[in-house]
Amino acid sequence: MSERWPTEIRLLGDKRILRVAFEDGGRFDLPAEYLRVSSPSAEVQGHSPMERKIIGGKREVAILAVEPIGNYAVKLAFDDMHDTGIFGWGYLYDLGREYRNRWKTYLGELEERGLTRERAASASVGAPKTPGGSCGSGCGCH
Repeated sequence: MSERWPTEIRLLGDKRILRVAFEDGGRFDLPAEYLRVSSPSAEVQGHSPMERKIIGGKREVAILAVEPIGNYAVKLAFDDMHDTGIFGWGYLYDLGREYRNRWKTYLGELEERGLTRERAASASVGAPKTPGGSCGSGCGCH
């Protein structure tokens, strides 16, 4: 597959939608909540598929900043202080193209774990933070 190149990256109005358009005509309005729970960071994805976290309580999350990383990605900073995910062009394209299926899977995973999209639910349940803010493996990923 050839590299995807964006022609537009724009944070819309209330900072809850990131619009991304690509030179092949692909155009996606990606909700901040979806981007936050799909972050490519080790904090969310872990260091293997078995370590991936299912994160609830992010319905109201907003994007505070979109920072270019070279010519291959953007780093998104969210208002819940998460800012370690680097979203490459191909990953953003895949998130847009696969939105419906990924979102349906995410909602099912929340339900299986007794989590909700509401903030109050995530405060009492979810993955505990380890001291020092890392994933606990000593990798220094956070």
